[in-house]
Amino acid sequence: MRPVIGLTAYVEPARWVAWNTDAALLHAWYPEAVIRSGGIPVMLPPQQEAAVALASRIDALILTGGPDISATMYGQDPHPTNDRPRHLRDEFEVAMYRAVREAGKPVLGVCRGLQIMAVAEGGYLTQHLPDVTDLPHREKVGAFTEHGAMFAPDSIAHRLLGAEMTVNSSHHQAVGDPGRLSVTGRAEDGTIEVCEAVGDEFVIGVQWHPEYGGDVRLFQALVEAATSEGVE
Repeated sequence: MRPVIGLTAYVEPARWVAWNTDAALLHAWYPEAVIRSGGIPVMLPPQQEAAVALASRIDALILTGGPDISATMYGQDPHPTNDRPRHLRDEFEVAMYRAVREAGKPVLGVCRGLQIMAVAEGGYLTQHLPDVTDLPHREKVGAFTEHGAMFAPDSIAHRLLGAEMTVNSSHHQAVGDPGRLSVTGRAEDGTIEVCEAVGDEFVIGVQWHPEYGGDVRLFQALVEAATSEGVE
């Protein structure tokens, strides 16, 4: 049985063929990684009051990357460099994460997705990394840089990826406090790169973009951890 993997999605202005309008969209890298890993990807655009119903219909959740989370979600004033807020997406993804956790299903957070996990667990973000570190985590919007990341022994990240690796990077915010999550990976400058749930559940968020570049180890592990209530 192939598990159904829900992927949160953008609603943003887009242009294709003759159309120029708002669209529910997602980098194709995400569904391609899920398909390569043996799962069935289903896109989840932001919607109010649907989280519990959706959580019952998917076998695992991927919280995808995207724009900055509104600082009001963790009780702070926004930094001047922050993206315009996407309140509906923020609220929907926090609700989806909590509903999937309540259902005991696996979660993978990617970049913004890791940050959503931390906020949902009572944590907060460092809103602008250049204020606190000289290590470049994003040289320009829409492009990747690279740096090293180290993973804690006995963590999911260490088991799947080894003790350390070079990761891509394209973010100006990061988890400042993980809330109820455990920090299991950091960059060379100490920036939080990986958080996991405490216990045996497959719940992990990473600050880089594993879907970019073809490394599907995290996606394969998510699919393996997903329930067998899938589709043939």
